[in-house]
Amino acid sequence: MGIPKPMKHLPSPVGPESAKILLLGGGELGKEVAIEAHRLGLEVIVVDRYDWAPAMHVAHRRYVVDMLNYEAVKSIAEKEKPLAIIPEIEAINTSALAYLEERGYHVVPNAEAVRIAMNRIELRRFAAEKLGLPTTRYAFASNEEEAYEACEKVGYPCLIKPEMSSSGHGHVKVVEPSRRSVYEAYRESISHARGASKRVIVEEFVELETEFTVLAYRWVDCNGKPRTDTMEPIEHWRYGEYHYIESWQPSTRPSSVLEEAKRIAARVAERLGGVGVFGAELFLAKDGRLLFSEVAPRPHDTGLVTLVSQDLSEFAVHVRASIGLPVPEVRVLTPAASLAIYTDLDNEWYPRLTGVYDALTKHGVHLRWFGKPYTYRGRRMAVLLARGDSVDEARRIVHEAAKNLKVVSRSNE
Repeated sequence: MGIPKPMKHLPSPVGPESAKILLLGGGELGKEVAIEAHRLGLEVIVVDRYDWAPAMHVAHRRYVVDMLNYEAVKSIAEKEKPLAIIPEIEAINTSALAYLEERGYHVVPNAEAVRIAMNRIELRRFAAEKLGLPTTRYAFASNEEEAYEACEKVGYPCLIKPEMSSSGHGHVKVVEPSRRSVYEAYRESISHARGASKRVIVEEFVELETEFTVLAYRWVDCNGKPRTDTMEPIEHWRYGEYHYIESWQPSTRPSSVLEEAKRIAARVAERLGGVGVFGAELFLAKDGRLLFSEVAPRPHDTGLVTLVSQDLSEFAVHVRASIGLPVPEVRVLTPAASLAIYTDLDNEWYPRLTGVYDALTKHGVHLRWFGKPYTYRGRRMAVLLARGDSVDEARRIVHEAAKNLKVVSRSNE
């Protein structure tokens, strides 16, 4: 299940023997996966819920459907017959993935791993109850009153998170121990949920020292046996928000902490199985606890920094592993940092990014303008990347360069 055979040759794209990948989700992470797939001569098909999602700009074909629709996912896969089906977002019908896998389609990493990892409730049960990993205190709820009872059990302050969402959307902090504040927080949380679920996880609020993303990856060797390895941990921070703002690599935290983080990530990936990149998130609390938080069964947004820090980015690794190509030891070549660019504009179509010339005059700076066709408040529109002789220098450079950038209306002159 989820283990491809070692790939010995690469056919030409759009030919009679073309090798296709089907991306379920066409955001900025999917765009980088698509670009890496192009480099290997793969044919790229992208599916998303809206037209001209970023990865569609570099796709051979595109489909706009509700990916929670069982028949839509199933029919596209059966029509295209891809070498690999690669989910990129949470809002996917996992029953369709299981059906396709049973009929011989290769789902990355595998259908069961996607089902578990993309659902916070299933994932917490998997990590805490099956693997025995250290996590925050938690409880589950399906309505306002259950959410109140869960907050009372976990204690205040606490966080309410939707069963399924991405990039920190729907994470709501509850400080006041009252039904009114909990009910409001619950409603706000589920308003950001992917799909129709009303379930949430209530978690202990932890004072953080820092956060890590450890990119574990599984690939097949020349004998077809799966191997599990990890990249060097990425450190990141959110500045009071619950979505990614800044990340850097390598981390300067104690090696004992970093090695334990890698061990936890590798254990999660090994147990979930299949092949590809797993983005494991961990907290280092101020009280010294290293806590497992979540894992994405795909490249991680904080891992965008690997585009400039490593010899193989997380996207290159994901594509190689997904189709049965080898992944030698991944090395950090230079300290680097990333800074996400968000917008406060609502419903602006075809916006502009200004200040680009000045931002890119700084040595070691790189830009990814995702090309999302419209905005909404708090939407991530670009990422700025910078290299430096040290992590501190890379972070300083990327912050200085970002001061020049702003997402503006198309009519703005």
